[in-house]
Amino acid sequence: MLSKKFKTGAVLLLAVAFIIVIVIIVFKMLSQSNSADQKAFAKLDSLFGELYPADEPGAAVLILKGDDIIYEKGFGIADMETKEPVTGKTFFNIASVSKQFSGVALMMLHEEGKLSLDDNVASFFPQFKAPFFRDITLRHLLSHTSGIPDSRPRHDRNFVLTATDEASCVYLETLNKLNFDPGTAYEYMNPTFQLMYMIVEKASGMQFDEFMRTRIFDVAGMPEAVYFEADKTIPHLSHGYIPNPDGNGFQECDYGETSFFATKADGGLYTSVEEFVQWEKALRKNLLLSKEMSDEAWSKKIDIPDIPYTGYGYGWFVEKKPGFPQKVYHTGDNGGYQIFAGRYPDKDILFLIFATRNDKDREDTVAQVDEIMKTAGWLD
Repeated sequence: MLSKKFKTGAVLLLAVAFIIVIVIIVFKMLSQSNSADQKAFAKLDSLFGELYPADEPGAAVLILKGDDIIYEKGFGIADMETKEPVTGKTFFNIASVSKQFSGVALMMLHEEGKLSLDDNVASFFPQFKAPFFRDITLRHLLSHTSGIPDSRPRHDRNFVLTATDEASCVYLETLNKLNFDPGTAYEYMNPTFQLMYMIVEKASGMQFDEFMRTRIFDVAGMPEAVYFEADKTIPHLSHGYIPNPDGNGFQECDYGETSFFATKADGGLYTSVEEFVQWEKALRKNLLLSKEMSDEAWSKKIDIPDIPYTGYGYGWFVEKKPGFPQKVYHTGDNGGYQIFAGRYPDKDILFLIFATRNDKDREDTVAQVDEIMKTAGWLD
């Protein structure tokens, strides 16, 4: 018969052996995970290093996973005159990615009872003469389903280069025809978001810039985010560039060179990838919108026929591609700026490409990064 002491020793040895096995398994899993991460980082370095050479207009690339920035690098040049390199602090005009900020402003005012997303456009703009404005709601504006055409005047070059949100929308006062009945189709339309500039002011009683600063940027932790104005100093400023027609070098293409650069609500925000991380975290923590409102904003309201697996919510594209979790994203193009901001909400992943040049195949680049993240196990 085995002694009690012997039995106790055997149990202890088995327990120690079990713990050692568990430690080995965990160590191997961590090693494999770290190896997959390192391979992913190397692939990202190779991809973006080739796309954005060190002596040409460049891009800031960032991936946030959970609460941690797991990848952040600047490639190429932010300002071709000063040769300032792109970094995570470089400020870009994020173009139409700005739309989600205006959309959130409307949704905040809706949740506060200062307006309703079911309000019609005519209630804010009695000077709009056509009766169909009574059928167009704020939900239609947010989802690009209003039917309003872009008939902004383009015969005056100075107007095209300098027009503000208010000036850009004057044509709506005499508009007499829609492209389709509200809510029946999708057509991406900048003027509908420019209307939000005036709607925010009317509903809040505050200037648009003041509302966005005090109610959104300060709350989110974006102290330097700023809307473009011709005489305004923008920190860490980059410029947008397009290739010269002869293929040699680049020319600046932003304010003064490209159309409707001075409007704010549809595309005038300047910020950095590092500040945009704070925006993402504020959305996750429901500091600006309730979870219910956020979920509504990130759900499809209408399918987009020419973009596979994709629809539009309230200020965001919504993609559900086979083999991938749902992606909520937006693109931005303004002059030489080419922007992508995508998020996988169920995986707590944010992926940003802010570029100072517009001659790259953004959709192909994003698809490659999606595959890199999937192979690394980040989307599991």
